[in-house]
Amino acid sequence: MTEIRVPTLGESVTEATIGRWFKKAGDPVAVDEPLVELETDKVTIEVPAPSAGTLSEIIAADGATVAVGALLGQITEGAAGAAKPAAAPAKPAAAPAAAAGAAAAPAPAAKAPPADAPLAPSVRKLSAETGIDASTVPGSGKDGRVTKGDMLAAIERAASAPTPVNQPAAAVQVRALSPADDAAREERVKMTRLRQTIARRLKEVQNTAAMLTTFNEVDMTNVMALRAHYKDAFEKKHGSKLGFMGFFTKAVVQALKDIPAVNAEIDGTDLIYKNYYHIGVAVGTDKGLVVPVVRDCDHKSIADIEKGIADFGRRARDGQLKIDEMQGGTFTITNGGIYGSLMSTPILNAPQSGILGMHKIQERPMVVGGKIEVRPMMYLALSYDHRVIDGKEAVTFLVRVKESLEDPARLVLDL
Repeated sequence: MTEIRVPTLGESVTEATIGRWFKKAGDPVAVDEPLVELETDKVTIEVPAPSAGTLSEIIAADGATVAVGALLGQITEGAAGAAKPAAAPAKPAAAPAAAAGAAAAPAPAAKAPPADAPLAPSVRKLSAETGIDASTVPGSGKDGRVTKGDMLAAIERAASAPTPVNQPAAAVQVRALSPADDAAREERVKMTRLRQTIARRLKEVQNTAAMLTTFNEVDMTNVMALRAHYKDAFEKKHGSKLGFMGFFTKAVVQALKDIPAVNAEIDGTDLIYKNYYHIGVAVGTDKGLVVPVVRDCDHKSIADIEKGIADFGRRARDGQLKIDEMQGGTFTITNGGIYGSLMSTPILNAPQSGILGMHKIQERPMVVGGKIEVRPMMYLALSYDHRVIDGKEAVTFLVRVKESLEDPARLVLDL
């Protein structure tokens, strides 16, 4: 018998939600064949089969919240494993009772969880947030335990019921019931763990940071000319396309060196100034926004950065990013321009103190040397934590980025 357990999920990640099982109890499995999908706060990962045989038992069902090291299921070696699940639950201690004809009596007791049975962390959290006593919620989990799904269903029932005047309002956001005609045309989809975490973290940033955004614009003429001139030779030599992110990342690093407060973060009553430059690059996927981190960008060439970003983007869309690849960033760049955004105010990626928003390149009439010329312009937005960064520092940082992009030679000469 081989146990299937939740693997180590990375620093600060202690639990996950069962997304779906790819196999049913009794199905044959091969070594390293994906068995179950786990959703964490950061990524979705697949747990492979540790050995070949038959999936004899599934212990953690879809939607259950499990901690690191928790037992998910068991694999029985050999084809005979499919017949074993029926015999497995019969424990030796229960055999005498069954022989005495008392097997039926203990059955209802097995459905009720022990009085001191520990609640899952997600259940405790929902109970604390909403004030709903988990002990009053009917459990559908193993041995009658209350699952996260049971709690969410209870919250939904409570939201639709009349609320007594003396009852405190629930902390979970709920909506009024739609009219019957509208409700028939609605689709209710449970938020993924990643989407719930994105929502929670973004709201936490708004509640804690003194967030402010400053804007500037950059003339992309020289960067675009440089890219057009060298893109074929670059792709031939390095095997990846020459985009704009490499230039922006190097320009950001130069500006961070000049304005170190933008690369700092608050820790209690201390400011932590980071003398390294790990740049997060926001990547949109069908499951939500993830931010892989390109480390030590001050020691990397534009080619190294471009190749790293291309690899991260490809693996992010395939759901193959590792958790440690999305931790430790000191500053973030997000490019809404690829979706057509002309201007926006990006939200901080906590605990970082700054994030740069890139936007769509649009030709606009500009006054150059007393004459009106059509130039490819991009709006830049720097959102920053005003507790850490003063307005003068924020504006100066954005001007440094603008200067480096309008004169790319500065990136080569370290100016």
